[in-house]
Amino acid sequence: MSIGSNSPADEPPFPDVPEHDGPSVGTALRQARVAAGLSEGDVSDATRIRPAMVHAIEEDDFSSCGGDVYARGHIRNLAKAVHLDPAPLIARFDAEHGGRPAPTPAAPLFEAERIRPERRGPNWTAAMVAAIVVVIGFVGFTAVKSETGGGTDNQAGGASASPTATKSAAPTPKTEQSATPKSDPSDSAIAAAPQDKVTVRVTAPNGRSWISAKDHNGRMLFDGLLSKGESKTFQDSTKINLILGDAGAIELYVNGKKIDDDFRPGAVERLTYTKGDPEVG
Repeated sequence: MSIGSNSPADEPPFPDVPEHDGPSVGTALRQARVAAGLSEGDVSDATRIRPAMVHAIEEDDFSSCGGDVYARGHIRNLAKAVHLDPAPLIARFDAEHGGRPAPTPAAPLFEAERIRPERRGPNWTAAMVAAIVVVIGFVGFTAVKSETGGGTDNQAGGASASPTATKSAAPTPKTEQSATPKSDPSDSAIAAAPQDKVTVRVTAPNGRSWISAKDHNGRMLFDGLLSKGESKTFQDSTKINLILGDAGAIELYVNGKKIDDDFRPGAVERLTYTKGDPEVG
């Protein structure tokens, strides 16, 4: 009698090990940045993430981010700055770092029962009593007035009231103040932009955006966040260099004329304007 052995076909297959195709999170961010023509400094300026951390994330080193939650936020901001969809990158990061943490269940809410007041019908008894009191009072007042000679009183009252009626009750007319609207000083300055200089006005009517402005010598004129409703005006003898972190939230006026460019929300734009514009230089 021979003892049979299991053939390789009878052995259970090994479970498939999930593998990710394509470049890593950091490599994808670096390739997109290079394709967009941006340096690490440009991305750092647009996202307010330190250049050293930008370099580390592009090397798939997330140890300096301060935790997975902050790392996801940095990945999302960097992806938007280089025109990438952040969702696949964050999903891959979650898969490679233990998955996204489960949300904390919300405590049950109990709505207090509202007690509606009971509707009551009209109190006809009280209404009848009030009507009777009014009738009795009117009858008594009429009788007393007829006995005391109400006609004389009426004449005296009419004579005494006539001087008062002769007084003019017309209100004194108020002098109308001039309603001429005043022009915005910044609009006037743009309209009167000098011909020998380039004047650029940046406004944020649709939301806030980070902006950077430099003159023709590379000197920084402004570098910071422009809140919703704020505006900045820059002037130089030759040209103004701009970087817009969220161009979709910005309106531009160059040498007194509005620039009608369809900037996409979240798009990073690098622009240069000269004395001969409003055409982009």
